[in-house]
Amino acid sequence: MYTLTRDEVRAYLKRIGISEIGAPTLLYLAELHKAHVKHLSWQTLDIFGGKPAPIGFKESVALILNRRSGYCFHLNGAFGVLLHSLGYRVNLHRAGVQPMGAEPRINSFHLGLTVDFSDEEAGRGTWIAEVGLGDMPFEPLPLRHGTFIQEPYTYKVTESGVAADGWRLEHDHLASFPGVDYAPDVLTDLEEFKPNHEFYIRSEDSPWFNKFLIRQRNETEGNELRGCIWRKRNASGLEKTELHTKSQWFEVLAGVFDEQLVNYSKPEREELWKRVEAAHSDWQKIKERQEKAGSLPTG
Repeated sequence: MYTLTRDEVRAYLKRIGISEIGAPTLLYLAELHKAHVKHLSWQTLDIFGGKPAPIGFKESVALILNRRSGYCFHLNGAFGVLLHSLGYRVNLHRAGVQPMGAEPRINSFHLGLTVDFSDEEAGRGTWIAEVGLGDMPFEPLPLRHGTFIQEPYTYKVTESGVAADGWRLEHDHLASFPGVDYAPDVLTDLEEFKPNHEFYIRSEDSPWFNKFLIRQRNETEGNELRGCIWRKRNASGLEKTELHTKSQWFEVLAGVFDEQLVNYSKPEREELWKRVEAAHSDWQKIKERQEKAGSLPTG
């Protein structure tokens, strides 16, 4: 795995709001994990915007250092590099996200991470590090069966039903997908995932090819911007806001998701908004037709 220089480590930590390099302990892992999830949103921005980034370790780290972000391959890949460079024992795993209405699967459309601690170290055993799903755990989870509450969501770690000796991370029943399954075999590179990344960024059958979606969570709430609909979930429930103007949309992107669109010129930003607004208008028309017919679209 690619190893960062000391200066790169410090720049990465600064990007996620951490000032000091710490020892590779469980306590520091938790601090890193929380900061990463809070400051780096999961997003389809560059796919939607026609500027998809490669998923190589160096390229994913470069995204982070240049105040950009990405989706699972970028986020978990870059975080794995950071942890490795800080002295953690990091493992890469094949994984698969289960969409609503589908069966569990491990199809290498998701990259999983675990971190090993020896029996002599604080933390002991193996921990799940999952910063690549937007609304998944805020803190690392022990790789053992159990239920874990991290508001506003509840997660479960169970045995995988699709991989011998694998594990499953079940999402909250109110969340956008049921869960993720992970294979136990450890990979040494990202070659397994590159064809799937190409599908995500090039194919019109990709779920992300024409969808603007960005997710972020923090200590108490989860946020999602899907087109022009901003959803915020906390202990009080779900709050849904429709963003009607360009200024509102850009303000939420920057203020809630810390997305400054640094890789987009002013004309490109205008084009992004026009495409999002047009897609939202189309969705509203479909919604109105289905409401008249007695059914509502999902999403």
